[in-house]
Amino acid sequence: MIILEFKAYGKKPQYFAIDEAIRTARFIRNSCLRYWMDNKGVNKYDLSKYSKVLAHQFPFANELNSTARQASSERAWSSISRFFDNCKKKVPEKKGFPKFQKRGRSVEYKQSGWKLSPDKKSIVFRDKKGIGKLKLKGNWDLWCFDLKQIKRVRIVRRADGYYVQFCVSVDITEALEPTGTAIGLDVGLKDFYTDSVGKTEPNPRFYRIGEKRLKFYQRRVSRKKKGSSNRKKAVNKLGRTHLRISRQREEHAKRLARCVIQSNDLVAYEDLRVRNLVKNHCLAKSINDAGWYQFRKWLEHFGTKFGRVTVAVNPAYTSQNCSECGEVVKKSLSTRTHTCKCGCQLDRDHNAAINILKRALGTVGHTGTWILDPNVLGDLASTFPGSDLVKQVESANKESPRLKTGECQ
Repeated sequence: MIILEFKAYGKKPQYFAIDEAIRTARFIRNSCLRYWMDNKGVNKYDLSKYSKVLAHQFPFANELNSTARQASSERAWSSISRFFDNCKKKVPEKKGFPKFQKRGRSVEYKQSGWKLSPDKKSIVFRDKKGIGKLKLKGNWDLWCFDLKQIKRVRIVRRADGYYVQFCVSVDITEALEPTGTAIGLDVGLKDFYTDSVGKTEPNPRFYRIGEKRLKFYQRRVSRKKKGSSNRKKAVNKLGRTHLRISRQREEHAKRLARCVIQSNDLVAYEDLRVRNLVKNHCLAKSINDAGWYQFRKWLEHFGTKFGRVTVAVNPAYTSQNCSECGEVVKKSLSTRTHTCKCGCQLDRDHNAAINILKRALGTVGHTGTWILDPNVLGDLASTFPGSDLVKQVESANKESPRLKTGECQ
């Protein structure tokens, strides 16, 4: 499955209709969740039937396409099943009990309720919400896919407008010639990563660069009266700035991961759990700004696409052990040079990258990927007990349309 995204253009009444469809989808999802809470033994099919009951009870719910109502009930069940899975796996701390959605941003249709134009440059939504015809603008070649391959169509609202996403069932694997090289990566805050050869990639720090602008727009929001149209405009400006920074971070991780995967047969990296790393309030902002999770996500995605091996190793003592003799040389975070009695003197991150590669080659470890489908959540990453690094999860999204197979620096 791949996701193709297009910018959608319409008129103001159509945008109001999209907002109404999103609110209806959120209502059905929350109602199904309440139905599950009040009735024991409810399963996925019971929630799907209940969405039909809601359509009979509420006229505004009946205006939404039946497949969109089913998709909303499936969203409720996905949060319920994820909670049950976390309980079975005995995930530490909170298990993620399903919560009611306060702000919906998307509505999803299955294989009915919409129709593409013959030139694939516009789409018509045919339910009673009145969305109508939306023009599509993007860089993807949608015409080369058969309509039967499009399994879902999703309308997404963002700060800079509305987007239409197509979930296409297609084989994304590509064959590459072997390079004969293997590499270990150690991510950090000083440099984005340091590999086992000693090469470093600078940390772009997108949030730090845009922080001054964010503070400016945040002050403008705080000065406006709550509920006023001027406040809504200021909030939209702030949202656009945040969206731009997140896109920069995602695109940087995507392009870098693609080049790393295409240049090596095996890529080893630390099995970090960023969720617990950000509990350090002194480093939380810098860790989130680095985007280590996005980088790992795209490494595993492109590893699956190009048939490369990706190995996530236990990060315990990779910075402390000597890469030559294996002796433990304890050092604080401020100590940036590894110096051992055996005469080995390397940069701290370079030493760690060599240890990561050796650990990946010396054991099967966590091979392959834990994100195989761009549309589903992966399992929790694992570390050994006693390590200082814990938890990380999420899902892949979409590739850049401009980036082709041969692009690599």
